[in-house]
Amino acid sequence: MKKRLVWTLMLAMVCTLGMAKKKVVKQELWPNGEPIAEWFTDTTKVDVAKLGKQYVLTDYGVRQGTCDIQTKEIQAVIDRAASQGGGVIVVPKGTFFSGSLFFKQGTHLYIEEGGVLKGSERIRDFEIRETRIEGQTCKYFSALVNADSVNGFTIAGKGTIDGNGTPYWEEFWIRRKWNRDCTNKDAQRPRLTYISNSQNVTIQDVRLINSPFWTNHIYRCDHVRYLDLYIYSSTIDIKGPSTDAIDIDVCHDVVVRGCYMNVNDDAVVLKGGKGTFADQAPENGPCYNILVENCHYGTVHGCMTLGSESVHDWNVIMRNCRADNTNNVLWLKMRPDTPQHYEYVRVENFTGKCRNCLLVKGWTQFYEKKDRPDMPMSQCNNISFKNIKMDCGVFFNVEGSDKFRLNDFSFEDIDSKDHGKNKPFEKRPIENLTLKNVVINGENIQ
Repeated sequence: MKKRLVWTLMLAMVCTLGMAKKKVVKQELWPNGEPIAEWFTDTTKVDVAKLGKQYVLTDYGVRQGTCDIQTKEIQAVIDRAASQGGGVIVVPKGTFFSGSLFFKQGTHLYIEEGGVLKGSERIRDFEIRETRIEGQTCKYFSALVNADSVNGFTIAGKGTIDGNGTPYWEEFWIRRKWNRDCTNKDAQRPRLTYISNSQNVTIQDVRLINSPFWTNHIYRCDHVRYLDLYIYSSTIDIKGPSTDAIDIDVCHDVVVRGCYMNVNDDAVVLKGGKGTFADQAPENGPCYNILVENCHYGTVHGCMTLGSESVHDWNVIMRNCRADNTNNVLWLKMRPDTPQHYEYVRVENFTGKCRNCLLVKGWTQFYEKKDRPDMPMSQCNNISFKNIKMDCGVFFNVEGSDKFRLNDFSFEDIDSKDHGKNKPFEKRPIENLTLKNVVINGENIQ
């Protein structure tokens, strides 16, 4: 009896110590001081085997190895799965050509290694529907993979979604030669994936390449994860114009983890609307609670870009990343025709090469300011860089303006090169700029 009592007491002590240890685990915080939910640190991937019955395309008459566009045949498999309670649409080894596909609640997409879902090179194969594009809600061409109001939607597998972008890129550059003001929408190109009004979405392990336009676009979604993806479009020879890797549009609670991104535009972009009255339009809104970590950037314009179509973004973290050849690590695009507020953004543990580590300046592409007497002053505040080691053209490239206000920027534990003509931090158009242990070109900057 005494032995049993001793063992009971010992077990209680062990449990108590275990609970004490758990209690001392430091709670991670967002830049504004709010706690980061456990969901953000959960690295568990979706087990496709638990998503229901698998519908292999070739079992339902869809042919591989042919250039025939099989949109109707593939959509029929998706519809069949949805009508039978859901399941996984499996793209087996081989190449399958398609136009716009629409996934429904309970359906998922799995692409086996060696399998390729390849987009049609003709825009007529992509339906025109009301969608969200460049900060506006309008009718435009659907993506190759579309999903609306599909909670729990998953795209997985070691295979490839190939947008077949080269014909679209060629046409875009031809149009630009004829008309320098040709917009992205004028060129009529589909995106690769577009997911809207959905929660608990995961895209994991797949190769997403050669998108004609934006590669991944989410709108009004939350709890979305992009895990261990390979995202690529051409940045040499025939470049893929505006092939952003991941566009996050009026969304919150988003993780981008372990991804490789090489595209001829920005990598991760926060969007939410544009225009003089953008902050009053119900279809627009903020982006917040965005975590980007353990990513590798090849050639991109911006590793993290806020704008050009943003209204209010906050609680953004980009950490533990490296860049081979980026124009900008953090790019804050300030539109004079749009009220914008970027705040509580943190960049930490970042290495590599870049043209600018921080770029803040006006952005006037397709500028159209309307009369608004009560136009709010745009601003950026509480922007921080910590533990940065970069080889930069210019480390700190920040322009002041009477159109926006900058305050509370901090730089800590910086050891970087700056090949610019001006002395680093010579111009400081920021109210309350804090420098701590900042070494540029071997010189301690104060």
